[in-house]
Amino acid sequence: MGLKQLNINEVTYFKLNNELNRPVNGQIPLNKDHEALTAFIHENVEPNTKSFANINEKIDWLISEDYLEPEFIQNYRPEFIDSLYQTLLNQNFTFKSFMAAYKFYNQYALKTNDGELYLENFEARVLFNALYYADGNEALASRLADEMIHQRYQPATPSFLNAGRKRRGEFVSCFLIQITDDMNSIGRGINSALQLSRIGGGVGITLSNLREAGAPIKGIKGASSGVLPVMKLLEDSFSYSNQLGQRQGAGAVYLNVFHPDIINFLSAKKENADEKIRVKTLSLGVIVPDKYYELVRENKPMYLFSPYDVEREYGTPFSYIDITQEYDCLVANPKIRHYQIQARDLENEISKLQQESGYPYILNIDTVNRENPIDGKIIMSNLCSEIQQVQVPSVINERQEYEQLGTDVSCNLGSTNILNLMASPDFGRSVRAMTRALTFISDHSDIEAVPSIAHGNRLSHSIGLGAMGLHTFLAKHQIEYGSPDSLEFTSVYFMLLNYWTLVESNQIAKERHESFANFEKSDYANGRYFDKYLTHTYQPQSAKVQDLFKDIFVPGPEDWAQLKAAVQKDGLYNQNRLAVAPTGSISYINDTSASLHPITRLIEERTEKKNGKLYFPAPLLDNQTLPFYKSAYDTDMRKVVDVYAAAQQHIDQGMSMTFFLRSTMPEGLYEWKNEPEQTTRDLSILRNYAYYQGIKSIYYVRTFTDNSQEIGSNDCESCII
Repeated sequence: MGLKQLNINEVTYFKLNNELNRPVNGQIPLNKDHEALTAFIHENVEPNTKSFANINEKIDWLISEDYLEPEFIQNYRPEFIDSLYQTLLNQNFTFKSFMAAYKFYNQYALKTNDGELYLENFEARVLFNALYYADGNEALASRLADEMIHQRYQPATPSFLNAGRKRRGEFVSCFLIQITDDMNSIGRGINSALQLSRIGGGVGITLSNLREAGAPIKGIKGASSGVLPVMKLLEDSFSYSNQLGQRQGAGAVYLNVFHPDIINFLSAKKENADEKIRVKTLSLGVIVPDKYYELVRENKPMYLFSPYDVEREYGTPFSYIDITQEYDCLVANPKIRHYQIQARDLENEISKLQQESGYPYILNIDTVNRENPIDGKIIMSNLCSEIQQVQVPSVINERQEYEQLGTDVSCNLGSTNILNLMASPDFGRSVRAMTRALTFISDHSDIEAVPSIAHGNRLSHSIGLGAMGLHTFLAKHQIEYGSPDSLEFTSVYFMLLNYWTLVESNQIAKERHESFANFEKSDYANGRYFDKYLTHTYQPQSAKVQDLFKDIFVPGPEDWAQLKAAVQKDGLYNQNRLAVAPTGSISYINDTSASLHPITRLIEERTEKKNGKLYFPAPLLDNQTLPFYKSAYDTDMRKVVDVYAAAQQHIDQGMSMTFFLRSTMPEGLYEWKNEPEQTTRDLSILRNYAYYQGIKSIYYVRTFTDNSQEIGSNDCESCII
C-alpha cells in the first residue's frame, strides 16, 4: 500500500497517539505513545520503504534516478561507505516517541517523486549528512556519523534535509540584509528578499536607515511615504516567492525605536489596522538602544530623529549612529528634525502589541555591541532574533550595480542535544567535529543572487552552534528549572561550547593559514576577549554540578591562557561561532525539549495539516521527572531570563528567548500583581528585567488565553533548527 493510499481510517497509530491525551485512572497512559510508535513503523514505514540489497546498490540507484548528487559520493571508497553504514546500523538506533518517527518520515526522509515510497531511514540520512560535510575525509565522516546517530549533534533543518540531495534548497538557515536611504537600495533590497525567499531561509531586513514619512525627497515636490509602503512591498514579495507554495514566505523587518515612523510601524501589525497599511505575515522587530530604557525609567519625553537629516549631518546611515552616546547632540542640533513623544507611551504601545500579536521582537542593540568582539557595528538581527553579526552598507548606482560592495549576513545553524552531549565519551572531540561540519556549509555557501550576502560569508566564515533539551536534562537529573544549580550548569555547559569551538576554529585557521577578515582588529587578536576567563573561574562549584561534569574536562584560567596565546598566534577561522536558535520539529526527532526554555505542556498538542491533532509527551516523562516538568506558562519568566543570561555570557551572538505568559496569571507568581489578568505593565517589567540581566534579544511573547488559544505562537519554520 503506497503512502498516497494510506487511509486514516485503516491505520491505528493516530488513534493510539490520541489516546495518550486521555488519562486512565488519573494517570497519563504513556504506553499508548510507544504502541503508536510501533504501529507507525509496522503499518507505515516498513511496507512503504523501497528495499535494496546493500547501501552501495541504493546509492547507485539514487544517483541514476537523479535523487542524489554523485560528486560527494565519489570522494569515498565504496567499501568505506558500506562499512560506515553498517556501523550506523549496529548502533540500533530507535525513535523514542511516535512524534519523533512521524516527523522524520513525514518531513525529512527522501521519498520517490510520486511520494509513494520512502527511500531513506534515519541511518541513511545521517550517512549522507556525514559524507557530505566531511568532504572526503573518512575520519571526519566517521566522527560526524557517530555524533548524529547518537543525536549529540543536529544540523539545522535546511542542512539536515538537503545534504546530498540532487534537487535541493540551500543549506543556510537565515539571512540579514540592510537597506539604505535611496531608491536603488530599496529596489535591490526587494529583489534580494525575492531571491532569498525563493532559495529558502528566513530573511531579516532593517528599515532604520529609511527617511520618515513627510521627509523631503531631493529634486521632487512632495515628501517621502516612510517605511510602511516598503513593508507592504516586502510582505508581498515574501508571499509571492514561497518556493512554489511549499512554505509561507518568511520575513522580518526591524526599526529603531528612535525612528519617527515607530508608532506607525507598530500599528501596522494591529488586528484593526487599515488594510492599506496592515501587514499580516511580516514579523516586526524593534532595535532598542540603552537611552530608551533610561528615558522610560525616568519618565521623560523622547525625541525621534529624522534618518535623512542624521545621515546628512554625520555622513553615515542612521543605523550606524550610537543613539545613546549622541542623543543630547542630536536633540540640540537645529539641522536635525526631531519629533517628541512620551517614552512610556511608546513602552505601552509595545506591550499592547505584544499582548495582541506576540510582536515585536526586541533587540537591545547597545548590549549587543558592548559584547561584540568583532571590529565594526551590529545593527540588526534575523527572523528569529539570535543572529547578530557586523555589517557594512553597500553603495548601489542607478544601474542597480554595486559601486561599493558591503557585507550582509547568512548563517548556517546546528544544535547540540544537551542530554546526549553530556553523555559523550569525549565532549571536546564532539564539539570540534560539529564545528567542522558547520564550517563546511559556510565554506560551500555562495548566494550569487545577493552579492552582499555572498561577500559577507566569504569574509566571515560565520557559523551558529547552539543547544536544545535543557529542560529535559534538568528534569532527568531532578534539578528545578531556574534554580542556582540549573544556572551554574547552563553557564558551565556554554562555557565548554565556547571553549571547544574556539579551539577548533583556531586549529582550522592554523591549518589553512587563514583567519576571518579583520581578525587583527578584533578583541580575540588583542586578547581582551579572554580577560574574564583568565580572572574568573567558570568551573562548577556546587556538589551537584560538579558531579554532572565529573567525567568531562572543564578548562580553568591556565587552559584559557594557553588558548589565548594560540589564538593570538594563529588566529580564528570563524568570525562568529555560537547562537541559540529556536528548535521546532527537530526537537521532536531528538526526543527532547525545545531550545533552552521550559516545556509548554506535559503532553504537547500539535495540529498537523491533514491528520488533526498529534500529541508529544514530555521526553523522559515518568514519576521521577514529573515534579521537575513545570510548564513555561506556570514559570516565573525571570527564571527563564536568568537561565538565558547564564548562557549569554559565553555566546558571541544571541539567543531566541521567548516569553510565555497566561492571560490570567497564576496567583502569587509575580509579587507586583494585585489582579490575575495579564497587563502591559507585566510585559514592561519583564522586558526591563531581561535588559538589566544582559539579555540581547527577546523573540516572541506567547500568551496562553483562558480559552486555550496561543497568541504569538507561530514559529519561523525556515529559521528553526
